[in-house]
Amino acid sequence: MDFELKSLSVAQAAQSALDALIVLVPDDAKTVRGEDPLTELIRDVSRRGDLETGVGKSLFVYRASGVKAARLVLVRAGDGAAVAVRKAVAAGLAAVKATGIKKVGVLLSLLADDAAAVKTVMTALSEASYSYVTTKPSAKAREIKEVLLGVRDAASAKDSLRMGQALVTGVELAKEWANRPANHSTPSQLADVARKLGRKPRIKTEVLGPKEVAALGMGAFMAVAQGSAQPLRFIVMQYQGAAKSSAPVVLVGKGITFDTGGISIKPAPEMDEMKFDMGGAASVLGTFAALAELQPAVNVVGLIPACENMPDGLAVKPGDVVTSMSGQTIEILNTDAEGRLILCDALTYAARFKPRAVIDIATLTGACMIALGAVRSGLFSNQDELAAALQNAGERSLDLCWRLPLDDDYAEGLKSNFADVANVAGRAGGAISAAKFLQKFVSDLPWAHLDIAGSAWKSGAAKGATGRPVGLLLQYLADQAAAPEAKAKPAAGPAGRARRV
Repeated sequence: MDFELKSLSVAQAAQSALDALIVLVPDDAKTVRGEDPLTELIRDVSRRGDLETGVGKSLFVYRASGVKAARLVLVRAGDGAAVAVRKAVAAGLAAVKATGIKKVGVLLSLLADDAAAVKTVMTALSEASYSYVTTKPSAKAREIKEVLLGVRDAASAKDSLRMGQALVTGVELAKEWANRPANHSTPSQLADVARKLGRKPRIKTEVLGPKEVAALGMGAFMAVAQGSAQPLRFIVMQYQGAAKSSAPVVLVGKGITFDTGGISIKPAPEMDEMKFDMGGAASVLGTFAALAELQPAVNVVGLIPACENMPDGLAVKPGDVVTSMSGQTIEILNTDAEGRLILCDALTYAARFKPRAVIDIATLTGACMIALGAVRSGLFSNQDELAAALQNAGERSLDLCWRLPLDDDYAEGLKSNFADVANVAGRAGGAISAAKFLQKFVSDLPWAHLDIAGSAWKSGAAKGATGRPVGLLLQYLADQAAAPEAKAKPAAGPAGRARRV
């Protein structure tokens, strides 16, 4: 979609050449002023109760008098808060979904903080109109090509436009690659995506294969990959938006492109959803795509250990002991706890960048899904400041997380008679013991772990990737760029019109 930002009053929006116009109306009708036909209509239907109060309540009008767009939707946006705006946009777009709608306008001018709402409107439109078509030729592709965003003062909303464009780009790339079947999203294909991103300004990409990974001593990563015919790939991406002396944030994304469970094989029902087990990797790729758009003044490293977990005759077995890159030995009691094995070597590798923070993102445990459901990602951290910054970024981006404990007692079950550490503990507190395992490989670095097993995809009729937590990560990185220690000015971005995605 092409997004265009304009200063528009209600009367000007009514005269815009559009297939459909969605007007976000606050619950407080007293804020609606003007004598034009559309403003009078809004006041009239509000007074009569035809447009009910309550976020998402809408009224569809076809060929409204004085409105150039054939389809008009008035939709309540509550107090204009981001959560309310997101719900209102989804309701408004649902009301106008019809064949042939290619240009849609969304009028935000009636909202108290319309400039800030631009980003939310853009991401909500992207979510509501997204369609996966890569391996489904019969699917109906997105028809909307242009979106006009009307605000009181376009100049004040340009930063929100840039952030919205970056988010849409990043989330849609993450969704695309997580949604692809495993035979269309192999480790090598993920590496190709990273290489293409490496052609964008300020991004460099390096891809390591089995020989290079072996030379690094990544025995845990190699153990997971050894049962698959697909060769592993270790993807190293670097975005330089600040001075070279500025310590980077390192993002580590779990890239299991398909997880059978290995020898500890999973049950058949819903195993197809294990194509989503590279959701962490997809979020890192999406975040880098967003960084290329936004160009914030921060340095970022992306590390993606990518492989399949398969159960052939060469596969690692329960009880095997492997040596990680850190030198710690690991007894693999359950081959289905493979994500932490590939992540632990990547976390060890991350230390070489002398980062200001390391954040790993992984569809790691069913236990986290049971604890938090699909609403919030699990957050673990060894530093309060980092945890607070991530939780704040999640709240502001509507990509929520919740901090869980890391008491040392939770690591008791990871003790082994045959290695330095076992890869699983008991069922109780499984998400926490998994995080405690990862913590053993970060030393004293500021570190956070995001368990996105419940938030990375949806099941059932709405089955598909969510693109989370690209929004949280991009907001956190933008906040880091604004911090004094970034010591660099952000690059100039697009003003007025954003590129197509």
